[in-house]
Amino acid sequence: MPIIKSAKKREEIAIRNNMRNKADRSEMATAIKKFRVAIADKNVELAEKLLPETFSIIDEEVSKGIIHKNKANNKKATLSVELSKLKEEVK
Repeated sequence: MPIIKSAKKREEIAIRNNMRNKADRSEMATAIKKFRVAIADKNVELAEKLLPETFSIIDEEVSKGIIHKNKANNKKATLSVELSKLKEEVK
């Protein structure tokens, strides 16, 4: 346990930020899961609707510094490929 007042405050801030970051990561994971469920159900319309929303959430995480921009780009590319494969499958 910290003894100095400023150290106590930093610990409280770190805990608060950790909780916020965890909630944001959870929001991103939930959006990706919803998109993948639409893909699994072969629902092209819903997947096309959810893709920009999911991209937006991923980009927010990058701007907040929660994930690295390269990780975000890899996630977005993977999701795009999944949608492309579904579109080819449905044709």
